[in-house]
Amino acid sequence: MDPYGLEEIDDRDDLGPLIGLTVYYCYPERKLPPNTAIDRLKVYKSKRKMAAYSNGRLVKMYRIALGRNPIGHKVCEGDKRTPKGTYRIDGKNPNSGYHKNLGISYPNDSERAYAQSLCKLPGGDIKIHGLRNGSGAIGKFHRWKDWTMGCIAVTDSEMDERYEAVQLGAEIEIVK
Repeated sequence: MDPYGLEEIDDRDDLGPLIGLTVYYCYPERKLPPNTAIDRLKVYKSKRKMAAYSNGRLVKMYRIALGRNPIGHKVCEGDKRTPKGTYRIDGKNPNSGYHKNLGISYPNDSERAYAQSLCKLPGGDIKIHGLRNGSGAIGKFHRWKDWTMGCIAVTDSEMDERYEAVQLGAEIEIVK
């Protein structure tokens, strides 16, 4: 027995959360099969998931982060919402400020008209993108909080595979 009444301290008990976070960060996720052409995406906002399809077959699910105010449909510029609806992938930018991006054809004509009826701009530049350049080390931890201004965010490695696989003109459906 310790003459001072102190018990031996076991620091190993404090390592559990750190080990868990390390495993989460480092555990490799399933890669998209090589030479896969993604022709359709479906985003489930409430689940923070995006499904990728090739010829009608689900090929991969991604975990995502959304706009800081994701509930509801995007109405106007600055509302920090991710839109709901059916759109097209209308551009690819390898030199984005957010580790590459895929453009989404938001807003459509009715969304423009609705915003105009409110005397507001509908917003635009809605993208699927990776992390802000220089922040890639955050990796999967970015998913723990919705942080974009209305875009759909994935890790840089997921953006790399998606950038190559998603075809221009591919449909993207964004639902609740």
